[in-house]
Amino acid sequence: MSYAKPATQTAIHASLSGPRMSTYLQAASGDMKVALDLYGWNARASAALMLPAHFAEVTVRNAVSEVLTAVYGPDWPWNSTFEGSLPGTSQNRGYSPRRDLVATRNNEPTTGKVIAELKFVFWQKMFTARHDERIWEPAILSLFPHTSLSTAASLRGRIYGDLEAIRLLRNRIAHHEPIFSRNLGDDLQRVIELVDMRCTETSGWVRDIETASTILQERP
Repeated sequence: MSYAKPATQTAIHASLSGPRMSTYLQAASGDMKVALDLYGWNARASAALMLPAHFAEVTVRNAVSEVLTAVYGPDWPWNSTFEGSLPGTSQNRGYSPRRDLVATRNNEPTTGKVIAELKFVFWQKMFTARHDERIWEPAILSLFPHTSLSTAASLRGRIYGDLEAIRLLRNRIAHHEPIFSRNLGDDLQRVIELVDMRCTETSGWVRDIETASTILQERP
């Protein structure tokens, strides 16, 4: 992307705002054209990375729902034992998985609707040691069979870490923040490998349709 006319560059800079452009100008050593090229590339990369992140989130939350259904039944969002296994507000002064579950199920009529509306962090918080005995030790290696990790705890920890990296990336993208300083190649690989651990056919499809790998190579 090229902006030959300084007046055009100035107008775009003003439209996007000086504070927003300052990070890009600093990375471009003050060169406005390079900064705008980097801004445009950052936006394209952000959009492209959301596609594989979408598949990772849906794949993981459906895997969690599968094991919750096996343990607590198909109406697991309304199961009192499951609700009691989740951290409450007193245990977590910020986000509360229990509060999120109760609020969501009160507004949604089916398990499928609840799954779709629970926050991303709810699914991440499921991959903690508090759920090892009842959920992960019996099931996680069969839920995510395509991995070299041999213990339930190590695989659970790996998935939690992957979800944390994806959560932070998604949050920056959602708030239109710069992501160009991240190792986006590692982010993309992490996302696809997470899908791959669950289903190699799905990860192969994601590789076929994602455009992020191409866009990442076009960084100005």
